[in-house]
Amino acid sequence: MSIEDTLAQVPLFSQLSRRDLRRLARGAVSRHFGKGDIIVKEGEQAVVFYFVGSGSAEVVKGAEGTSPRVLGTLGPGDFFGEMALLDNYLRSATVRALEDTECVVLSRWDFLGELRTSPSIAVQMLPVLSRRLREAEAQLAT
Repeated sequence: MSIEDTLAQVPLFSQLSRRDLRRLARGAVSRHFGKGDIIVKEGEQAVVFYFVGSGSAEVVKGAEGTSPRVLGTLGPGDFFGEMALLDNYLRSATVRALEDTECVVLSRWDFLGELRTSPSIAVQMLPVLSRRLREAEAQLAT
């Protein structure tokens, strides 16, 4: 599967045209992580988005503390760090490879560069971001 096709599977990019997906794919790269590798570390600056192409990883809160808590497991088709493309905040959890894992990686710098030259990408993403915010608010209300 091409990086363009991989990005098309990400809900955040689901409304983008093939042309815009192709533009984003130019800045994306494939990265390999071995079993046990830390993909992202809680507290680090969040500047990269990840899409899991193969393998699996676990999301852990407090990984370096005395009582780490596994928040979930990620597998092929899952993604994380999408908000890093927009807000540049610190990572809220550690993600560690449970086995050999391949990810498609897109940096905030490459993403913002494409937004500057093609603002239609942002316009196409706004409904998806709004829907995700509504879903998060609904979860908090229950």
